Order: sequence, then C-alpha cells, then structure tokens
Amino acid sequence: MGMVSQEAIKQLEVLMEEVEQPLKTTFQNVHNGYLAETLVRFLKAREWNVTKAHKMLVDCLNWRVQNEIDNILAKPILPTNFYRAVRDSQLLGVSGYSREGLPVFAIGAGLSTYDKASVHYYVQSHIQINEYRDRVLLPSASKKYGRPITTCVKVLDMTGLKLSALNQIKLLTLITTIDDLNYPEKTNTYYIVNVPYIFSACWKVVKPLLQERTRKKVQVLQGCGRDELLKIMDYASLPHFCKREGSGSSRNSESGSENCFSLDHPFHQQLYNYIKQQSLICEPVEPIKQGSFHVDVPEPPADRTELAKTIQSEFNKFGNANRLSDSLDGLRINGA
Repeated sequence: MGMVSQEAIKQLEVLMEEVEQPLKTTFQNVHNGYLAETLVRFLKAREWNVTKAHKMLVDCLNWRVQNEIDNILAKPILPTNFYRAVRDSQLLGVSGYSREGLPVFAIGAGLSTYDKASVHYYVQSHIQINEYRDRVLLPSASKKYGRPITTCVKVLDMTGLKLSALNQIKLLTLITTIDDLNYPEKTNTYYIVNVPYIFSACWKVVKPLLQERTRKKVQVLQGCGRDELLKIMDYASLPHFCKREGSGSSRNSESGSENCFSLDHPFHQQLYNYIKQQSLICEPVEPIKQGSFHVDVPEPPADRTELAKTIQSEFNKFGNANRLSDSLDGLRINGA
C-alpha cells in the first residue's frame, strides 16, 4: 500500500476519532477491532477521497443508529415456518470457505422469487446475514487463520433466470443500495455460473456501465464453474449447484444438510439459533414480538438507478424479441 494510501487512512482515522456517541459505539460494531481494514473499505468505495469516504462512513453510522442495526441480530423472523418460506424464496447461504479462509456465499439469483413475504422481511433477513457475517463468521475466520479476514466470495447461480426477474428489480435495487452504502467492499470476487442466454445478452450491455473496481471483481464462468472454483476452494465448500456439471440449482436438488439455501443447512441452523439466543439475552422478560423489523433504505445512487433501468430495458428488448420470434413461428405454422 502506497504512501498516499497510508496518509489517507491516517486522515480518515483522525476524523473518525471526533465522532460522538452513539456513533462511536456502532462504529466499534462495524470495525470489530479491524479499524484500518474498515477505513480502507470506505476509502476504496470513494476512490480514496478522504472527505467523501468520511461522509459515507458517518452516513452509514447514522443509518445504523436510526434503524437500530446493532440490535437486528436479536430480532428473529417468526414463526419458524414463515422464516422457512422466506429462505425458500430468498435463496442465499454459505457453503463453506475458500482456501484463504473467506466465507463462500451461494446465491440462487435465477430461482429466487421473493414472493412469500413483504419487502421488509427480505430486507431484514439480508441485513441479518450481513451482520452475522461481519460479527460472527469473519472474526471466527480471522482467529482461525491468524490474520484479518474481512471479505467473502460470492457464487451466483443464474439457473432459471427469466423475464419475470423484472418483478424483483425494485427489491434487488433496495438490497444492493443497502450493501453499497453500508457494507462496501465486503465481496472479494463474484463468480457467476450456470449462465443462460438472457444473462449473457444483458451482461454485454451492463458490464461497461459498472465501475472498473466492480468489473474486475466479476468472473463469468463456464457451465457450473466447478473446475475454476476448485482452484480456490475444496470440493466440500462448493455450493451444491456447482458440484455436478449440468445439475443446475434447485430448492430440492439436495437434502437439507447439503442444500446451502435450506433452513436445514448447518449455516442457517446456526444463524437462526444465534438470533433466537440473542433475542432471549436482549429481551429476557418481554415475549419475542412477531412482525418485520422495518429498515429505512437510503435513496439509491444515480448510477444504481440508471443501471436498474438499463437492465429492465434489456430484459424488455429480449422479451419483445422472443414474442416477435414466437409470432413469426406462428405465421409460418399457420401458413404451412
């Protein structure tokens, strides 16, 4: 890291020493003892501009305080059967760790429907997984490997991606906005697998619109990506949809203990039990309340809004082309 970078870190650290309570407390929950690494994340997100990184970080801390994010891991989604429905429609889990100790997050981007609960539950669930990653998984991995581990890798399965994904654009924009503004630079690499034509066509248009920093993180792999992923992780850590070429992703493709999306998978069992335990510690007298934990979502940045519009436009073009093709096929059949 160069002298300019070190100086930027020092400047931002001095600025952060001046924040008052309760921002100081929530900042401790954000950096978890890895102060320099956290400052670097926000500096990278703002192209090493100290003033902009400071504003971003303070805005993040204010968002955390205003929305009680420090307490979100004590707010279980109840009842369990309802949470299972959330998990079955928001396909996300941890399949293992890379050889460098980074958690491997598996995401069923193509088959997630987000249709079993309100937006608030999906946002709550997403933030809880973020917080569990940052407060439990990453500190544990850092201790195990004897060095700071502050990022993860993500494997996105595009199996089943359809035009109906347009219905999810608004929710996905909310979630990515939360991540961009409050959990920047937490993903080391995005691996995209089981890519259908609709994604390939859209990716050609979207890729140039991404920031160079983001583009470098994205790797679109052939097929299920197994061979490439085995270069960075053991077979046991592969998401279930990467273990067999052509197997694709399915909510029922493996048993609960193998399917990392399932509530029966060890990761989700540990996460859910942790949240229930935290709720008993924080609220030992009052009964646990049911209902979603509402979180204010900041307005998405202009580039994020434009990106969403571009994706929607490309999907619509693809749909119109398909409908035109179907109409022509119908004319040919009728005219035969």
